[in-house]
Amino acid sequence: MNPRQLRLEDLARLVQGECIGQFDLILEGLASLDAAQAKHIAFVNADKYLDHARASKAGALIVTSALKAQLDHCDNFIVVANPYLAFAILTHVFEKKHTQQGIESTAQIHPSAIIADSAYIGHYVVIGEHCVIGDETVIQSHVKIDDDVEIGKQCFIDSHVTVTGETKIGNRVRIHANSVIGGEGFGFAPYQGKWHRIAQLGSVKIGHDVRIGSNCSIDRGALDDTILEDGVIIDNLVQIAHNVKIGANTALAAKCGVAGSSTIGKNCVLAGGVGVVGHINIADNVTITGMSMVTKSISESGSYSSGTPMLESLHWKRAAVRFKQLADVPLTQLLKRLDHIQTQIESLESTFKRK
Repeated sequence: MNPRQLRLEDLARLVQGECIGQFDLILEGLASLDAAQAKHIAFVNADKYLDHARASKAGALIVTSALKAQLDHCDNFIVVANPYLAFAILTHVFEKKHTQQGIESTAQIHPSAIIADSAYIGHYVVIGEHCVIGDETVIQSHVKIDDDVEIGKQCFIDSHVTVTGETKIGNRVRIHANSVIGGEGFGFAPYQGKWHRIAQLGSVKIGHDVRIGSNCSIDRGALDDTILEDGVIIDNLVQIAHNVKIGANTALAAKCGVAGSSTIGKNCVLAGGVGVVGHINIADNVTITGMSMVTKSISESGSYSSGTPMLESLHWKRAAVRFKQLADVPLTQLLKRLDHIQTQIESLESTFKRK
């Protein structure tokens, strides 16, 4: 539990909001509307949460001016244009910070590595030759950082992460437990019934303010680098293959897979379970809905979907049978039937007009 206590007025100042009510009210943390007590502040983001807000025991609420007008029972507010953004800012205020610095006795660090004095290196960390670790970066226990890796300032590398392949990481990057950055890409040349391994000679370049979840794999390039630009956020259980380039501020949800040498633009969103085939390009500002399979390049911004939506089991089975029947009919035959139907419709319309 973080014991930090802050006045309502101070919290309002941090989010550039208007403080209404008891300015010196002491608050100890954030909470949901349902769980909040008098020492907590909660946020209300839409009309649908008004009933929860009226029943909440929160000491103060973060709201818009329009929502405040509908909450007569509460006396203490922070009024902002975007309550969810204000909430996001305040999570960092109450977050428990890692304040340790220095190198634990069990860490193994090559003499050629450069470690900032303000960095923290946890137990059983292994750091190879010519590595660089920037100011205020935290490396948790059992992390392996291979030769020639560079990690910027104020990064967080969680336990059991492996960073290899001469990866270069920017500032304020977070990589969570058990992820592998810079591992060997899946490159093989088929010849005479065998797969011949292609040595991966590229690297990984990760920009600033990137977040990579747990159990992810970001493969090094075969020749060119795999690139994640500034602000990319990646959920857990995501695979990024070799030579992929992901544009700034793009988000990938859990279980996405991007095959080799594909390029995803800026400000895109790939929902859960999306697959992207190799060697294609996706434009900026594209949203791919969950479980979709992207099989060709997308040149225009917008929302795209594929796959089969959920149905009741009986309806799905019937649809599957009809889909199979449709696939068994030659396309030319379908077109002829459609032409015949169109002709019949036109004939009927002509008959009715004469009458």
